[in-house]
Amino acid sequence: MNDGGTRAGSAAGSKRKDARRNQQTLLDAAAAVFVASGVDAPVRDIAAEAGVGMGTIYRHFPTRADLVIAVYRHQVDACAEAGPALLAARPSPHAALEQWVALFVDFLVTKHGLAAALQSENAGFETLHAYFLDRLLPVCTQLLDAAAAAGEIRSDLDAYQLMRGIGNLCIGAESDPRYDARRLVALLVAGLRQQH
Repeated sequence: MNDGGTRAGSAAGSKRKDARRNQQTLLDAAAAVFVASGVDAPVRDIAAEAGVGMGTIYRHFPTRADLVIAVYRHQVDACAEAGPALLAARPSPHAALEQWVALFVDFLVTKHGLAAALQSENAGFETLHAYFLDRLLPVCTQLLDAAAAAGEIRSDLDAYQLMRGIGNLCIGAESDPRYDARRLVALLVAGLRQQH
């Protein structure tokens, strides 16, 4: 009898894992469509990209606002989870910081329409800025602290100031083909280097 309960429990666990994986696939597809066409892209385009029916999307995300919020949180989570992974995998903390900042810039530059959507009256959007800061500030701090401890960058830099500066350099980048925010941010990060 215990065996049956264990099998049933693991089957339920597998179903939850599958559901999570399916939702991740759906959010990745929605993010790709939002980057290409903006947050007002037709749901059928998202369904086609994800390889699911439109009903599946509506079952998970009853409104477009629910979907936009979920995509935003999903992208913030991916950026947050990348920080420690890069720190472990890169040859130096500064190299990890450079690559994480590049991911952060991609997030800021490619979130077509999200900024406008976040200004809407929907109550769900109000908590997203706090979520963004809660998830990403500690990661940026960890990367800065590691690079400073290794003597690679100056130690008097605050993560909020850096993220705010990067954000300001990214404003309007998606609508001006002559402006290369990624290059300017790379120069900023290179400028953090400790002078010996």
